[in-house]
Amino acid sequence: MGLTFGGAAVLAAVGRAVNEARAAEAVPPLTPDGDEARRWAEQELSDPVYDIAEPTPFDRIARAIAEFFENLFSTELSGQWGSAVAVVAAIVVIIVIVVAFAVWGVPRASRRAPGRAPALFGDEEHRSAAELRAAAASHARSGDWDAAIVLHFRALARGCTERGVVDTPPGATVHTFARAAGRAFPALADRLEAAATAFDDVRYLRRPGTAELYRLVSDTDAAVVAARPAVREEVPA
Repeated sequence: MGLTFGGAAVLAAVGRAVNEARAAEAVPPLTPDGDEARRWAEQELSDPVYDIAEPTPFDRIARAIAEFFENLFSTELSGQWGSAVAVVAAIVVIIVIVVAFAVWGVPRASRRAPGRAPALFGDEEHRSAAELRAAAASHARSGDWDAAIVLHFRALARGCTERGVVDTPPGATVHTFARAAGRAFPALADRLEAAATAFDDVRYLRRPGTAELYRLVSDTDAAVVAARPAVREEVPA
C-alpha cells in the first residue's frame, strides 16, 4: 500500500529534523581567544545582579576604621614602632580619663547636700541661712516682728537644707517641713511645730507678731543648729 500525501510529508519533516540534529552535533565547541574571553567576562559582570555583592561606601569606611584599630593594637608590631604605638595608645587613654574627670567630676561615695531651692514656702528666696538670720535680726531691732518671724523661720528651713538634713522643695508647706524636721530632730519636734504655727499665724492669718513669738522661732533655730540630726529627711512637695 503506498503512502498518502500527508504521510509522505510527515516522513519528510522527520528526516529534516534528524539531519539538523546530526549537523548540530558536528559543530565543534566555541573556544574564544584571550581578548574575546575578557570581553565576555566584562559583559557578564556588568549585569546589575552583581552589584548586590559589592561593598557599600559605609562598609568600606567601617572596615577601614576596624583595620586602623586592629593595626594600632596589633601584637605583631615590634621594635621601635611597637613601642611608639603602645605609648601613643596609653597617652590617648590617659587623656580621655582626665577629660572625663574634668567634665563629670570625681565620683563620690557620700551623698552631697542638696543645693539651695529658688523658692521657699511660696516665695522666691535665694539668700543663705546666714543672710536670712541677719535680715531677721535687723527687722527685730526695728520692732518689725512680722518680718522678723517670717525671715527667721525661713532661715531655719534653709539651714536644714544647707546641712543636707531636710530637703525642702518648692511647694512644701511649713508644717510639712516641721514634721520632717521633727523626725530628723525628735527632741525638737514640738518646738518645730510651734515655730511653724507662729510663721503661719503671721504670714497667712495676718495675726500680729510679737517679741515672744520671734524668740520662739529664733531659739528653735539655734537649738536645731546645735543639734545632731538622727536621720536625713526629704519633704514631699
